[in-house]
Order: sequence, then structure tokens, then C-alpha cells
Amino acid sequence: MNHPFKKNAKLVLSNGTTFSGYSFGAVGTTLGEIVFNTGMTGYQEVITDPSYFGQILTFTYPEIGNTGINFEDSESDNSVKGLIVRNYSDNNSNWRSKLNLNQWLIDNNIIGLYGIDTRALVKILRSNGSMNGLLTSEKNDLESCLKLISNAPDMKGLNLSKEVSTKNNYFWKETTKTDFDIREKLFNNKKLKIVAIDFGIKKSILNRLVSHGCEVLVLPSNTSFEDVLNHAPDGIFFSNGPGDPSSVLDGINLAKSLINYGKIPMFGICLGHQIFGLALGGKTYKLPFGHRGLNHPCGMTNNVEITSQNHGFAIDANSLSNESVEITHFNLNDKTVAGLKLVNKPIFSVQYHPEAAPGPHDSDYLFEKFVSLMLERC
Repeated sequence: MNHPFKKNAKLVLSNGTTFSGYSFGAVGTTLGEIVFNTGMTGYQEVITDPSYFGQILTFTYPEIGNTGINFEDSESDNSVKGLIVRNYSDNNSNWRSKLNLNQWLIDNNIIGLYGIDTRALVKILRSNGSMNGLLTSEKNDLESCLKLISNAPDMKGLNLSKEVSTKNNYFWKETTKTDFDIREKLFNNKKLKIVAIDFGIKKSILNRLVSHGCEVLVLPSNTSFEDVLNHAPDGIFFSNGPGDPSSVLDGINLAKSLINYGKIPMFGICLGHQIFGLALGGKTYKLPFGHRGLNHPCGMTNNVEITSQNHGFAIDANSLSNESVEITHFNLNDKTVAGLKLVNKPIFSVQYHPEAAPGPHDSDYLFEKFVSLMLERC
């Protein structure tokens, strides 16, 4: 359907299904894995989460853009490759808003599509699994689109964390932007020193660590065991990130060495959790369409946390045969491994995002747990 005031755009899936709608944001063509997020709030945090690097994101919530974009809530300088929404609102209204979503997408060269039936698209992804697709506002015919898609790499086997990781060491000093939630923890009149391995880390995770009284040094994903120990950390953090965890060999080897060393408390989130599982002898596998939203229930033994999640891979529970590994949380929707710990070492991890940006605060206690493990050994 043509409209005199709107530029046509379309999405082509690898199975040939085509959705026609309208363009917003940048003009052009982009390729990536098509995924969906079920969250109802926090679209700015979601689209700037480095864990979405290499993907085209669909929001199931029907209206996106109504609160605009501010200068505080972006999680990183990385972002999605493309954005698909049912209704795009250019009438943004929020006291923190500095510009509208359309202009932000243009500034960051992100192609957007709106006006399609996102429910139908999500049903396809749920039935067939996440698949590669092409988003375009140019005049590409179906045959040329499918040829481009066929040459695009699958997410399985891709090490994308090296693309988004910092190239240089840096200290992080910002805290969570609330006056009431600073939880200073000191030993010998000094802050706890954490080395954070960046596989695609979110700003809000770093903020929570600082808010809990930590001095945070962020290191690249290919950091060596010797490098980490040379910084004499009180704790080591493995971050979230994009891509296939089994391809992050530098991270897996680093985790193996640090786990064998076993003297320093370690905490992993999302990709970091999966890397821990692989380092402990487990295996990971690709989920059909992943977990991406703000209301995933996780827990065991009658304790349930509502969690924020964003991942397309999971640890195979049957592969964790190491007797020193204990599964602490399951995703209660599908019983995938959502948390683990070592019974004889101060090391634990979770598959979700406890910093709650965006999302519920049920899991914030995990930062306190990490700090407590460090204080016990200071």
C-alpha cells in the first residue's frame, strides 16, 4: 500500500515471508537475526544493550517512541542493527526527553520499520525460531533480498563479544542515579577493587557495582589470567554480551584459569554465566527464539524472582556433571539453567540481568552477595 507522505519499507525473512510497512530512522538496508522483546517499558535501555549487537529487534509492545530519548539511559554506544515496531510515535512527551526516537535512529544510522503486524511476525519466530532477515527502505526485489540473506552468517558460532568489548582498560566511577541507594562498603578504609571483563557490558551494571562500594576497572574480553591477577582484585566480574558463548574462547580459557585458581570471588551475568558453565565442562545450545523481556520468573524451592533477560543461548543442565557445581535457579517458563554456583569456591552466576535497567529489582541482592563474598576474604 502506497501513502503519499510515508516512505515504504519492508522486512524479508530467510524463509521468504515479507512484511511491508513504512520507514523511520535511517534510510538503507541492514541484515541480522530477527528477535523480539516482550518488555513494556525501557525501550532506550533495550536498544542500546550490547547483547543485541548484530540483531534486528522487534518490540511486541505496540507503541514505541512516546517518551523520546534522553541522555542518561543508554546502556552503551552499541545498539541494534534495526528496529521493528507496530506503531511509531513521533509525539514524544517526557520531562527527561531531549530528542525523538526517529532522530536518534538517524543519528546512529539505525533503520526502522513500522506499520506491520508485529503479532504475526512474532508468531512466525515462535513457531520457526529466530532467523536471519533483511530490513530495507530501498527498492530491493525479493530475489536479491533472499540472496543477501543467504550469505549472512548464522548467530551460532559467532563471537560478537570481541566486536563490542572495550579495547583499552578504564575505570568506571558513576553510580546509580538515585540519592537513596548508595551502599558504600569499605575495608581498611579502601573500596573493594573489582576487575570487570567486558564482553559487552551495560552501563547500569557498572553503576550498581560502584553503588555497592566497589572501585571498578574494566578490561577487554581478551585479557589474560596474568593481567587480571596483576591488578590484585578483590573480585572479578564477567559481563553480559552478544553472540554464541561457545565461540568466546579467550573468555572461556580465562574463566577456567580463574576458577582453578579459586581464591577470588567471581560473579557472572548472562554471557558471563554461560562462559562459566562452559569453563566448568558444560555445554551451551541455541534457544529456538531466546528469552528477551522483563518478566521471566526464575528460582527454586518456592523462591521466585521476576527477572529481566536478553539471551539466545542456554547452558545444558545435563552437561553440568561436575559435582562441585550446583544449579541455583531455573527459568520457570522452560526450566533452562538460570543460575549456578560452585559449592567449594566463591563463584556464582545468573542468566539474567539483576541491575534492572530496565526491569524489576527482585535480583539486586546478587550485587550485595558478591560484595559480601569479597568482604569475607578481605
